[in-house]
Amino acid sequence: MKVGALSAAWSDMPLEEVCEFFAGAGLETIEIGTGNYPGNAHCDPFELNEDDAKREQFLSTIADAGLEISALSCHGNPLHPDPEIAAEHHDVWRATCDLAAACGVSCVNGFSGLPGGGPDDRVPNWVVAPWPEDHLEALEYQWDVAIEYWTEENAYADERGVNFCFEMHPNFLVYNPETLIKLRDACGERMCANFDPSHLWWQGIEPAAAIRWLQEHGEVIQHFHAKDVCVYEWNSKVNGVLDTKHYGDEVNRSWIFRALGYGHDDLEWKDLISTLRMCGYDGPLSIEHEDSLMTANEGFLKAVEFLKSCAIFEEPGEMTWA
Repeated sequence: MKVGALSAAWSDMPLEEVCEFFAGAGLETIEIGTGNYPGNAHCDPFELNEDDAKREQFLSTIADAGLEISALSCHGNPLHPDPEIAAEHHDVWRATCDLAAACGVSCVNGFSGLPGGGPDDRVPNWVVAPWPEDHLEALEYQWDVAIEYWTEENAYADERGVNFCFEMHPNFLVYNPETLIKLRDACGERMCANFDPSHLWWQGIEPAAAIRWLQEHGEVIQHFHAKDVCVYEWNSKVNGVLDTKHYGDEVNRSWIFRALGYGHDDLEWKDLISTLRMCGYDGPLSIEHEDSLMTANEGFLKAVEFLKSCAIFEEPGEMTWA
């Protein structure tokens, strides 16, 4: 396993400085946003696809710091009912896929997207219950839209040797292991997982169990986000975990994202990482800083120290005792 991080929290710094900062903290990989929600401060895929010299300089900046790219990330909503938004997010995904292939990167991270509840809707519609029945009709429509789109995009990714790694995230069609495998079975094996346990914990999902279940369906997990979450029961026991209050309203929310170790202890993280290895994943562990109670630097440095104490770096070797 290799410890890395997503660079988006340092978008106000040049890529060279971010790489030096990451390398100085002992990281081995970097995950870089290419547009849509993560922004493209460190990587404009359209520009780099058109200019070989700039692309080589981009790769050299990373390599000179002793880092390698774990993934390019373009989280967006290419299924958005607003055609302009959908087209913009789709174009970024395609350009990112092309760039990944040109750079020898096998993982592009993102979201499944979420359509409206019908062809005349203006905004996405996340269905969370089967009744009244018109919600199931909306869900059927959404899956038809998603399967048609991602079947074509699976073929596009396959031609380039790239995996599209879905982050299972509420407010998108793929938000848990079951919905991910439903899309993968319908569209193709380039539909994989960027496994982020933080979005699963607050839904009541046990990430280690989810890892086991996903990996029974093939080599589904191709990337891993190291991010923690804390559920505050004094709020969740009253109002549940579906929470639309702003992330900055920490004291009143049912849950917030935390730096590693501030939501779940090291024993839980060690079990989670051991489960990854048992189930065939030995890839990057990419820290994503979204802790609103800490600066990016403090949360990041604490997360690096914590994750290094939990990660498994060496091959297991021979069992001399068995």
